[in-house]
Amino acid sequence: MSRYWSRFVHDLEPYVPGEQPKMARLVKLNTNENPFGPSPKALAAIAAASGDDLRLYPDPDASALKAAIARRYAVQADQVFVGNGSDEVLAHLFMGFFRQDKPILFPDITYSFYKVYCGLYGIDYRTPPLDDDFGIRLADYPPDNGGIIFPNPNAPTGRLLPLADIEALLQRNTASLVVVDEAYVDFGGESAVALVSRYPNLLVTQTFSKSRSLAGLRIGFAVGQAPLIDGLERIKNSFNSYPLDRLAIVAGVAAMDDEAWFSECVDAIVAEREALTAALAARGFEVLPSAANFVFARHPGHAGEALAAGLREHGVIVRHFQRPERISPFLRITIGTPEQNQALLSALDSLL
Repeated sequence: MSRYWSRFVHDLEPYVPGEQPKMARLVKLNTNENPFGPSPKALAAIAAASGDDLRLYPDPDASALKAAIARRYAVQADQVFVGNGSDEVLAHLFMGFFRQDKPILFPDITYSFYKVYCGLYGIDYRTPPLDDDFGIRLADYPPDNGGIIFPNPNAPTGRLLPLADIEALLQRNTASLVVVDEAYVDFGGESAVALVSRYPNLLVTQTFSKSRSLAGLRIGFAVGQAPLIDGLERIKNSFNSYPLDRLAIVAGVAAMDDEAWFSECVDAIVAEREALTAALAARGFEVLPSAANFVFARHPGHAGEALAAGLREHGVIVRHFQRPERISPFLRITIGTPEQNQALLSALDSLL
């Protein structure tokens, strides 16, 4: 720490991202990256754009990318906001919409960046607990609040809320913003974008990092009615007018338009998820129902921390959370290729 830090910086509790190790021959199943690679059309678009034009600034509005997202989801381009990964999109909406007199609400076990943003922006919050099966109980989210945010599917549990439950929440919660964070929705859920036209207080966020395999380019977006998007644009243009570079924009357009590659990769991950779930259950694990590209599993005879450490010794890394204690027995395991998943199972057989 530096003596030049302000008290504000000193008191921050930053988000801790998943490890990005540099070890060779490692089976990396800890950060929910897509194992099947980007669309070949996206890679070709990057190659075509890697020329002299990189000396020029990108389109500050990323109009071509907004248009591609709008086509895919049957909305208008002015209903789409894009940013440098969904984390930046979330940061802007926390700043722009959640600094209210009342606390915002999100689950007690969820994406840990939400608490970090609350600390960064001085936002009060409450965390209704998940139920005994680690599901979100929307009945525990009363309408007297400064806003509501939750992932669907939730992270790190992978549990999915039906779209009808989200619509019921929107019908009773009309005075504040509801944000549905859909980083993993393509692996088994139904997007709440279908509800945007009917609910002016709904904002849906997504990312290109998971189902479109572009985590290295950092592309995120939000869909909502135009007044909400205009608020996000005001925040963005007060922070960084050029959040997406030229390569990210062209790759994002190509990836969004390549429906065949998208569907093939998603189907492959879902099939591997179901196979891995069955294989873990056969080894005595309890595996929560997952609609994401990961599973959340615990073994009654082995501590999560010990299993994670043992897997690492076998060259396989998964994500283990020490806090909260309720989930410390669990491992969050990214769905990999068939070969990677088999390596995980072989290592577990040695440990068990």
